[in-house]
Amino acid sequence: MNAKLTIIGSGSALPTKNNFPTSQLLEFRNKQFLIDCGEGTQIRMRQMNLKNNHIGHIFISHLHGDHCFGLMGLISSFGMLNHTSDIHIHAHPDLEKLMKPQLKYFCEQLPFQVIFCPINPAVNEIIFEDRTVQVSSIPLKHRVPCCGFLFEEKSSDRHIIREMIDFYKIPVWQIGKIKQGEDFTTEEGELIPNDKLTLPPTSPIRYAYCSDTAYTEKIIPIIEGVDLLFHEATFMEDELFRAKATQHSTARQAAEIAKKANVKKLIIGHYSARYSHKTALLNEARQVFEHTELGEDMKSYEF
Repeated sequence: MNAKLTIIGSGSALPTKNNFPTSQLLEFRNKQFLIDCGEGTQIRMRQMNLKNNHIGHIFISHLHGDHCFGLMGLISSFGMLNHTSDIHIHAHPDLEKLMKPQLKYFCEQLPFQVIFCPINPAVNEIIFEDRTVQVSSIPLKHRVPCCGFLFEEKSSDRHIIREMIDFYKIPVWQIGKIKQGEDFTTEEGELIPNDKLTLPPTSPIRYAYCSDTAYTEKIIPIIEGVDLLFHEATFMEDELFRAKATQHSTARQAAEIAKKANVKKLIIGHYSARYSHKTALLNEARQVFEHTELGEDMKSYEF
């Protein structure tokens, strides 16, 4: 089963005509996860005709405006659209303190609850899970408490070989147990090992989101081998001093992280407004990690 990542906004603090502030929509396992919610998120979503009826969880990396100023408008619109499912917001505890008075003033009669789920950005831990998906925090290096997010599909059962069911006359009631790894004993008492009856499960999908952050190799063990990595690339290498001062990364640094973590594919984004053309950023990253793509507003990527 494929996953789909839609870049709603790929810019940084100062919006431009082509790049709105940061926001993404991740879809897999029939779920929608909104990651960050910069100003204009709901406008972009309407321009793209993005359905949002399955959004139940919003993950905010840190409390800089370009990552959360769109939240109040989005929640207000959800109310007018009669969205009924509760909205869970996973963020630094201060966000609840900031938003509660605004919600009470502007959104008192919502047909759903806004539930704040505080996270500690300094710790790598599971912050959400259900039967099929789990999300972990990735501590990042920024000017304020900040974390990325690792989305992981939970491992599925093994695949039973259809011919083996017929050959060994396996009862229906035992198929589920065999998929979970049990061996099978025939009516004659012969033990059939599980690896003869099944094939390995499909590799779980893994997506890592890392924005905003200075270069830090501490994240590599957490994101090792992911199917897709989004890593901020605010500047080019000739602005390395500026990147260090603002605790951001260059395109080359993002690519170095991707290469050292053996990820399958890298998408860069969170561009400084100084770059009207992004080709130079892409070229700089591809010199280090070939499998790099530009994150672009209103573009989807399946993986």
